[in-house]
Amino acid sequence: MKVAVLANLKQNAPTWPGMSPDQWDDLDSWSTIQAITAALESAGHSVVFLEGDTTLYNNIQAVKPDICFNLTEGHFGDSREAQVPAILEMLQIPYTGSRVLTLALALDKPMTKRVLTYHDLPTPAFQVFERPDEPLDPSLKFPLFAKPSREGTGMGVSAESIVHTEAQLRTQINKIFERYNQPALVEHYIEGREITVGMVGNLTAPVARRLPEDEDAPRIVRGLHFFPPLEVDFNAYPTEEAGLYTNRIKVELVDTFYYLCPAPLTPEQIEDLNWLAAATFRVMGCRDVSRVDFRLDANDNNKPYILEINPLPGLNPGYSDLCIEATAGGWTYEQLINRILDEAIERYELRNRHNSAAKTPRFSGR
Repeated sequence: MKVAVLANLKQNAPTWPGMSPDQWDDLDSWSTIQAITAALESAGHSVVFLEGDTTLYNNIQAVKPDICFNLTEGHFGDSREAQVPAILEMLQIPYTGSRVLTLALALDKPMTKRVLTYHDLPTPAFQVFERPDEPLDPSLKFPLFAKPSREGTGMGVSAESIVHTEAQLRTQINKIFERYNQPALVEHYIEGREITVGMVGNLTAPVARRLPEDEDAPRIVRGLHFFPPLEVDFNAYPTEEAGLYTNRIKVELVDTFYYLCPAPLTPEQIEDLNWLAAATFRVMGCRDVSRVDFRLDANDNNKPYILEINPLPGLNPGYSDLCIEATAGGWTYEQLINRILDEAIERYELRNRHNSAAKTPRFSGR
């Protein structure tokens, strides 16, 4: 098939005076695009790369791909990760990964937490600050954790994110407003281990975006393949990182990433984390691939709390969490990339359409 790999490269991103130095930390490098291209070509696909910016609308129609491998993070806007998928759906072009609504929700961390809370899935108690002088909800107790509402790659996360006093809280909220120009998410700080669970696949239908009210109902995870969980080895990092998966670890120290994969967990813990990851995947309406980040509460018998879900996980073969997990699970990089593509091909029933030009075009992307 003809596959268009869509991404936003750091080298092509816009710049302006006074922009934050971490503005484009979540964008991709050319080496990642080359690796994905080689993986797809190894399976016999014809591959072209297109930048996911304002040039895409015309370029994608000229290329006429059978399907797109979507990595686009976007440049501007509250729902920037959903912008390219919206264009693709308007043009009825299939693509890998989650769809418009899910990508918009997942980028907005407070909205994600509201969905999780509605479904009684464990996530730290939180408050969103839209003004620096908003009073703190009295139900929230220190220590708290403050971060931007709509950023990835640990942007805005440092040791200073953990606040123990009202004065520290106000300082962090103001920093977030000034640097990122968006609301601040403040949540109860969970002291403990940080675990991430990656998965590929799609839940076997019929599956709604809700969980059954019956607690004894079967845990539905059919159709998802879980990789071994990864734990960040905070003991290997300087104490100034404060036991956090900070932006500095994800960007500056990425070439010396210390982790445990598989994470040292009991089979029961892994089963619970996989179920919570599947439940999050389900209620957020994810497709094909995702990664869910957890904290295990050291002060509550290692109870797992969902921090967030990433429906556009990094795919650099050298250091991205999902790729490390896949390798630990015995998968090659080529297997991972092509499995993501194959999941989307199956969703859109493209093999039948590709083999029968007479079939009526259909854009369901279920």
